[in-house]
Parts: sequence; C-alpha cells; structure tokens
Amino acid sequence: MVDSDAPLCLPRLPLTRLPANPLPQDTIDTHFHVFRSGAPLNTPRSYTPDIATTADWIAFADRLDIGRGILVQPSVYGLDNQVLIEALTAFPDRLRGIVVIDPETTPGEIARLDRLGVRGVRINTRNKGGLPLAAAEVLAAAIGDFGWSLQLQVSPEQIGDLAGWLPHLGIRFVIDHLGFIPLADGAWRNYVPAFQRLADSPGGYIKLTAPYRLTRERRYAGFAEVVRALAASHPEKLLWGSDWPHTELWNDMPDDADLIDGIQEAIGETTLARKIFIDNAERLFFDR
Repeated sequence: MVDSDAPLCLPRLPLTRLPANPLPQDTIDTHFHVFRSGAPLNTPRSYTPDIATTADWIAFADRLDIGRGILVQPSVYGLDNQVLIEALTAFPDRLRGIVVIDPETTPGEIARLDRLGVRGVRINTRNKGGLPLAAAEVLAAAIGDFGWSLQLQVSPEQIGDLAGWLPHLGIRFVIDHLGFIPLADGAWRNYVPAFQRLADSPGGYIKLTAPYRLTRERRYAGFAEVVRALAASHPEKLLWGSDWPHTELWNDMPDDADLIDGIQEAIGETTLARKIFIDNAERLFFDR
C-alpha cells in the first residue's frame, strides 16, 4: 500500500533513442538511485519509488556508453544502506556509493563501508528521512581521514550561507542539482557568484543535474546559461549525473536522451566535456 503522504512516483520513460551526439566513452554518471522490490521503506518519507533496479541502470548505462556510476542513497531508505551495498558488491569495479549514516557511526564501520566502495555521505535538507545540515561538522570529522566527500541536497536560500562555512570543514563537498535554484526570469544569475565561491574551495564541486527540478519550463530555459557560466570559470569542479530514474515526479517525466542532448549542447567544447563527464568524477570518486 502506498502511504498517502508519500505518493507513488511516475515510472521512468523507456530509452527510445540515443542522444544526437554520443556521450564521451566511459562517461561517469555521478548521481543515480536504485530501488529493489521488497526493500523496507522509511517512514516518514516524501515519496514512494517506482521500482528501478541496479540491473535496470546497468542496461540504461550500457546503451549510453556510461562506464561507471555513483549510486546515491535515496531518502526513502533512511539509514538503511543495504540496497546500495548490494549494488556495490555486485559491481565493485563499476560503482561507488554515497551513503546516509548516523553521524556517530564508528570509524570501524566507516572503514568497512570504504572497503565496499563508499566514497561519501549525503546530507538532504529537502526530503523526509534525510540528514540535516547540523550533522555536517560531525560527519566531516568522521569521514575526513577516508577522503570521502559530503553530498548536499539543499534549497536555494541555503546556498549563500554554505559558501561562507562549507569550505572551512576541510573536506571535499558536492552540491546536488545546482542547489535547486530557480531558473525562471534570469533568477539563476543571483546564485552563480555563490557557486563560484564554493567551487573556489579546493574541495568544492557542483552537479549539473536535473534541470526539471529547477523550472517548469519544458525547454529548461536558463539551465544552459548556468552551465556555461560555471564551465567558463570552474570547469574542473563540475560533475554530470543522470538523476535516473527521476524520482519525486508526478507529471512530465523527462526523456533521458533530451537531457543528455541539452547538457552536451550547453557544454560544447570537447575538452570541457571530458572534464565534466569523466575526469572530475574520476578524481573525486575513483582515485583509489
């Protein structure tokens, strides 16, 4: 039964065509989720997922020439990372993971997760079941020796404050989905300087993902402009992710080939594309 406060997500669209231009060979997808039938769901939660398994993502990735991926723990599983761990165990060379853990997790448990391929912890201020920003300092101290990063799903009004204190934590960090900034009517311009301050930090990265979460406009007006502005100033700090299977959508499910066409058109130059689709993610997640 679906929780009335956690509506069932739309199913992803089948991949009916390939992008107009192929992704660079061995592209790294830095943001996707998987859901296994029968895995216990967190209560409360913000949505009920449509089932999309690790095998489903592998098939999706193989069609698009995506060589490796970063599996991100979704909020609906809370602190139970079992589905993610199953995926990492099945594909140890191909996948790395971002978990959600109790801030008081022991060094021994973090070391075990590290051996399995975990490379970060997710903070999520937008969904029920996510870790709050208040956990960042304790987590940073716990994961720093392992070279992990903090992955932060936050709201636009938090971006300015993050630029002031995140770099002082002394670890690598990633802002998910461009901080959900609004794109409409040029509002994105107000946030680019804060993103650039975050990316000025040696450990600061930004995911160019999920434009459909930033605007209701079907052509995602403004997204390409943000991408170009950040690629011009900080190409070595940008990451691409599919956000597959596009959770928490109730209408207008995006087409993955359209999304890839859009980001490739925005990035343009081949040397920039290699950094954003492969090199930056390889350095951040696959350096060991």
